[in-house]
Parts: sequence; structure tokens; C-alpha cells
Amino acid sequence: MPRWLWAFAIGFLCWSAVQETHAFNITLDTKSIPGLTPKAPLVAHTLRISGPFGQGDSDKLRVMLAGLKAKTARTAGQPLATAELSSSGGDLFEGLKVGYLFREFEVATLVRKGDVCLSACAMAFLGGTASRQPPTPLPSRTIEIGGQVGFHNFTLDATVVQNETKGDATAGIARGFGLGRAGASALIRYAADLGVDPGFIAQLLARPPDTWLYIDTNEMFLTVGACPSGREPPLGRLEQQAVNVCNHASGGAGVAEASQAQPMSAREAKRYLLEQVQRNVESVNIKGPLVGQLAGVLASKDDRLIDSVYSDLRAAGIALPEPVGRSFIVSGYTFGELQAECHVNLSGGEADKFGFVLIITGVGLSRPLALPPPMCPGLFRYDGQQVLNPKR
Repeated sequence: MPRWLWAFAIGFLCWSAVQETHAFNITLDTKSIPGLTPKAPLVAHTLRISGPFGQGDSDKLRVMLAGLKAKTARTAGQPLATAELSSSGGDLFEGLKVGYLFREFEVATLVRKGDVCLSACAMAFLGGTASRQPPTPLPSRTIEIGGQVGFHNFTLDATVVQNETKGDATAGIARGFGLGRAGASALIRYAADLGVDPGFIAQLLARPPDTWLYIDTNEMFLTVGACPSGREPPLGRLEQQAVNVCNHASGGAGVAEASQAQPMSAREAKRYLLEQVQRNVESVNIKGPLVGQLAGVLASKDDRLIDSVYSDLRAAGIALPEPVGRSFIVSGYTFGELQAECHVNLSGGEADKFGFVLIITGVGLSRPLALPPPMCPGLFRYDGQQVLNPKR
């Protein structure tokens, strides 16, 4: 556990929907699944964590996770276990410690349909991790449609502050302010450590403690890096999906509408994108065979050459989208004084299969400002305000 979190614990910050001192319950279900060879079965561990978070719960959980890690043969990229969470809250400090344990031991988090995970539990949920392997950790946080994950602002335990300051009002105000500032800093640091937008915590801290933020809209799922599971709403027309992808990818540089999505044939799309690569090359004044090759290919009418060069450039790391499904150009984005458009390819039958790239007018290709979540990229195909998981 980070050393800075110990100082936060001393403040006795309370972030719970229920005031109880009981510890949560943990049950373990282990299933063995046949592997590629009879002597190497795949083992799946499921932890069921229920009830209020209490002091000492993280210590109990660490012992259990350490035991699982010692006896489990791991598969690269897969979590050690999945933690099903069902709790109305409890001790915030324990919630943060549990979240860090999920990251440390590579434990995915899941809230089942019909369960709730609130307050301290919601913070622990953010620790869900499939892998910590470089270059970046891979989060794994799933909410079944119908499950509820809710956050609210913390409050200070006034009794603790009064006892510490022995009734001195001035000292109490100073102590309360210091604890509040330390708590806010700790939560923002926690979110950053787990790859969650710190702006989400900043938004939370600005709200009254008795108001809630639930993971219901597509924007909220993207903000906390969670994935829905179950019966999600239909995606809608491909033109609107293309616009949704581009609106997300542009990072707020504009909000286009379906009328701004123009379809292109696969041939037109590849040629157009190769022209943008050529602009990139010319903008940095690169000389050499690539310039001549691109010019020759673009001047030809041989689709096989276009396909070959397009594939070669993608393999070389050029940011060209995978040529799948239908292609669209979406206009209407602005970066300062620069105008931009977005090219997107969409597969009609596979929600997670699409590619996109931004195009700066007069400059050429540019990488997107935002990328889809690796565990559920299809979220980019929904509008940000689309409700995916209605509150009960």
C-alpha cells in the first residue's frame, strides 16, 4: 500500500451508505476447466465479497489472494481471480486498500445483475485489473446490466475531530480543513494510480455528500474504465455510429451529427488515406523512395498496388485504420485554428471491430486524442449520453 495512504487513514474519513462496524464476507469458488493438455487444466477463481467494508478486511483479503497466487498457474493477460462485489459501503480506507490489492494481485471486478456496489465498494471496484504487464496495466471492471455502482462524496467524522482538538473550535476548523484537503488529494491520487480520469473524482468532490453518481450512461462507463455486460441497447444506424466514434476520438474538439458523416467506398477510402500519408511526408520534407513510391501508386489505377502499399504502411506502424466494413468521413472538428475531419471504418456485424484516424486539413493523418477502452472498444460506437444501464 502506498505510504501516503497511511496519513489519509489517520483522518478517519467516512464514505459509507451504512454505519456498521462488521467486516465483509468472502467466499471462494474455484472451477477447473480442461486446458490444451490433460495435465494443465485452467483454473478459474471467483471471490464473492458481500457486506459492509470494515477495518481489517483488506488484511484478510491479502492473505487469501497470496494463497491463490502461490498455488495457481497463471495464463498471460488473464486475471488471477474475479471478485464479485455486493456492498452498500463501509470504511473508505478499507475500500481504497482493497482496490490497491485488486491491482497488485491482478483481480478483475464484477457487479452482478441485481447487486449494488456503493461508496467504499465502488472505490474498490475501480481496482479491477486483468494484467499489470508493461507497458500499461489492463483494467477489468464489469457491470452486468441491472447491477448498480454508485459513488458519492465523503464526510468527516466530526466526533474524531472534536476529540482530537478537545473542543477548541478554531483548532477543530483547521484540523477539519486539513483532513478534507488530504482526503481529496488521496482520492485523486488513487484514481490516477488506477488509470481513472482524476476529473471524475474532482467532479465527485464538488457534490454534496448525499447526492450520487451512478455508472449508467456510456460516458460514465468510459470515464471509470468499466464495461457493461448483458443486454445493451441497439447501436443504431452506421452513420450515427461513425459519428459517435469520431466524437469520442476527437476528445471534445467538436460534436458532429449524422448528417456530417459521408460514406466512401473501400477503394476511395484507401486512396484518400494514402493521399493523407503523402501530405504527412511532404509536410516534414522527407526525401527518398517512399515519396516516389506513394506518388507512383496514387497516380496509377491499379487497386492491387493500393492494397499492397496500404497493408505495408499499416504493418510499418503508420496510423491507418483496418480496412473493415464500411467507411465514412466525418467533418466538423476544430483544434484551435486547425480544421479536422475523422475517417472511420465500421464492421456492421462486430461491435468491437472498427478503426479510425483523425485528418488535419493541409497536414495529413493525426492520431486520435482518445482511444477506446481495450476490454470493450465497442463503447465508442454509442453516444456519450446513451443510457446503457438504467438506474433501478
